[in-house]
Amino acid sequence: MRSQIVRAPFMPGSLDEFFDRHAIEYPDRLYEVLRSESPVARVGDTGVHLVATWDLIDEVLQRESDFSANLTGVLVRADDGTPSIFPLPDLGGNHVIATADEPDHGVHRAIAQPRLAPKVVAALEERIVGWTHDAFGPWVAAGGGDFAAIAELIPALAVAHVLGLPAGDVSRHRTWAMMGGDILAGTMGPAQLVKLATESGQMAEYLGEHLDAHAGRAGANGAPPSDAPMLASLAFAVEQGSISRIQAIGIAVVMFGAAGESTAALIGSCGLRLAESPDLAATLRAEPELIPRFIEEVVRLESPFKFHYRVVKLPCTLAGYELEAGDRLLLLWASANRDPAHFEEPDVLRLDRRHPKQHMGFGRGGHFCIGAPLARLEARVVVEQLLSRTQSLSLDRSNPPSYANSIFVRRLESVSILVAPA
Repeated sequence: MRSQIVRAPFMPGSLDEFFDRHAIEYPDRLYEVLRSESPVARVGDTGVHLVATWDLIDEVLQRESDFSANLTGVLVRADDGTPSIFPLPDLGGNHVIATADEPDHGVHRAIAQPRLAPKVVAALEERIVGWTHDAFGPWVAAGGGDFAAIAELIPALAVAHVLGLPAGDVSRHRTWAMMGGDILAGTMGPAQLVKLATESGQMAEYLGEHLDAHAGRAGANGAPPSDAPMLASLAFAVEQGSISRIQAIGIAVVMFGAAGESTAALIGSCGLRLAESPDLAATLRAEPELIPRFIEEVVRLESPFKFHYRVVKLPCTLAGYELEAGDRLLLLWASANRDPAHFEEPDVLRLDRRHPKQHMGFGRGGHFCIGAPLARLEARVVVEQLLSRTQSLSLDRSNPPSYANSIFVRRLESVSILVAPA
């Protein structure tokens, strides 16, 4: 006789504690309750389960035969407050890189990763320094202002360069970089999601045109030269039959969000942390070699992407709870990164952690973010210049920081910082 099915409990408290503005801006208390009371918790009757602890998330990542990275639908909330799943149609380019399973994931990663390898990224430093210098010039001279504009600009320029897109289109790139996060925000209604889908189509058309421009431009040995943009590598992969044209466009679309919005979120959070703590800023000015450690702590404490989805392939269990095929998991990176079972003083920014990179802010395992070296470089350059070109910085208390209304991304839409030039 089959034992009684044990389903995970509903998330503690009301759904407001996950979806409302206060929870979006200050989610740490919710994560603490989930970790201690309901590390696997259902969100209404949606089939969505929140997974909140480091160990359980790590387990899910290792069980690829049970859980798929494919993004087939997103959690949304209706006007009456009821949560549901908004299905995403599979148009051929949905399941790429971060949302692809093996063997496709390995194929996609092998095409894209060489253009984001540490040595290749390191060669971009001088260019990123130049962009940052130009962006800070008028901003510092004006005594500061909205730091979010700089946080968005540098990643948009970087992703355009890596892909091989015109820098003159950067305003469009900045908008598109945020689009993937908007779809995953959980706060958009069906009509808004349909509109976003239309705009995504326009972005795909633009990327397709630039992809096609690289067709037939392989180097003497048949492959694109080592310094060619990523779109050239994608075009060559299409010609070789490794991926389809729509998959190539999908990979480029993912790059906008993965290398654009997430890095903008990281840089914005770095600025906020420094403006809130003059002592921390003074320490990093005096010891700039600690800046990389500071950045890792910001990634951990202010995880740019709060979660990613997994879909249950077949009936199975997690933490003793039954899961049905088609159920979804939200792997809460932001919660795991504050798990006291893995971090001493998890809520404290510490520059002396023994293994500063051992967090889930860039994901973990086979789907670890391929853009992490670029994000770290951009953040380091921006923080270095923010500190070296100012003698003091503080929050503009008359204009409080504002976060994107999203359960998915922790990105400051505005953060006004006052500075005194050095």
